[in-house]
Amino acid sequence: MRKVFLFIGLCLLFMNASAQVDDTTSDLNSIQKTLNLYIVGQSTSDSVMVGQSFHDSWQLKFFRDNEFTVVPKSKYLVGYKKRDTKPNNWSGRIVFIDISHDIAIAKVEISTPSLLFTDYFNLLKINGGWLIVDKISTRIPHKKVEVPAAKS
Repeated sequence: MRKVFLFIGLCLLFMNASAQVDDTTSDLNSIQKTLNLYIVGQSTSDSVMVGQSFHDSWQLKFFRDNEFTVVPKSKYLVGYKKRDTKPNNWSGRIVFIDISHDIAIAKVEISTPSLLFTDYFNLLKINGGWLIVDKISTRIPHKKVEVPAAKS
């Protein structure tokens, strides 16, 4: 009888662990979809696409020229000029995602011809979907390397 209870207990334990893995995989895929919506929207300057990845309370926060700035979603999405394709020498990538139950953080890098943007996102699982609620960002110029001319 003890063996039966032990067997049932182990089965329940493994079923629970399996369900948690499935939930995490599903959440990871959902977060990647949200972040890719943001990245593709940025690449084509599509404010509608970018805005769909944000919660209504979303804010951008950054520090530049000795000034802390907070930009709400409504001001951030103004001024986009949609284009059909992403520019040459433009790339975006998800660096990492860390999930804890119904919250997550993510790091995204976007490289333009002259700047590297590093964005950190806070995400919340809301009504079964994931949305970006906050973004902190910094940018740095790409390093230029001069190659000496070959001696003849």
